[in-house]
Amino acid sequence: MSIKEKVIALGFFDGVHLGHAALLRRTVEAASQRGVAPAVFTFDRPPKEVVTGVPCPLINSPEDRRELVRRLYGIQEVIMVPFDREMMTTSWQDFVTEILVGRYHAVHLVAGHDHHFGHKNQGSPELLLEKCAELGLGCDIIPKVEVGGITVSSTYIRRLVELGQISRANRFLGHPHTLTGAVRHGRGIGSSRLYPTANLIIPPHVLVPSHGVYVTRATLPDGVSYAAVTNVGTRPTVNNGTDVTVEACLLDFEGNLYGKTLRLEFFEHLRDEVRFDSLDALKAQIAADAEATRQYFTTADH
Repeated sequence: MSIKEKVIALGFFDGVHLGHAALLRRTVEAASQRGVAPAVFTFDRPPKEVVTGVPCPLINSPEDRRELVRRLYGIQEVIMVPFDREMMTTSWQDFVTEILVGRYHAVHLVAGHDHHFGHKNQGSPELLLEKCAELGLGCDIIPKVEVGGITVSSTYIRRLVELGQISRANRFLGHPHTLTGAVRHGRGIGSSRLYPTANLIIPPHVLVPSHGVYVTRATLPDGVSYAAVTNVGTRPTVNNGTDVTVEACLLDFEGNLYGKTLRLEFFEHLRDEVRFDSLDALKAQIAADAEATRQYFTTADH
């Protein structure tokens, strides 16, 4: 059997949430049964954004989506293709036969219950099942996943992130909300006098949690992680690189963070952002936030 053959999961996978988890686990399982490689097929940008021209803020950057799929579900091959005009006008039949089978050697496809694809979204789970049967491909359609009676969806999780309801968002994600960015020079006020501060450059079109202070964990490129207090300085917005501040104070870290890429995982909203009358008042609050963060990570299940 050719090593090129693949079981391919289809979807956009923003958030890589619990609904996606069921799909990705089935992909790994089917690949193992067939003795072929599991893979994910996705797009670099939301098709809806290209079709409508309306920017769509996302839970994760393309890089974070790829990293989460690999780290959490062990699928190393993430096929991330540009959603361009050619892709937009490809019929759903050609998408299956020419692209998934012809180009990427799919022998089995896995998709969600609401997955639509191809020109004008004319491809549906029902049509995919029929086409796979006709072509002799395996096919699984994964039913919706619910948490507390609510269907897990990227749209719902996006709203929770916008509202700063991070611990609830994490219940639907199945992992901490993740934001990765390069560290730029920050304002260097207050917090940096107590702890090394990382001022993150947020990737374009990525949603940041609602303004406030959060319990987070920062992981450096070498894989070492530190508890961190993170301040988000504005309301959620589609970022253009200048209008939002995400500033993480790493606890028990010594050294220079500038230029490094940090992966921030958000666990809990600690408090709203407050303007302080003095540097001393700010220092006292940061010390209290640091203590609350340490306490969070010393309790069970974190």
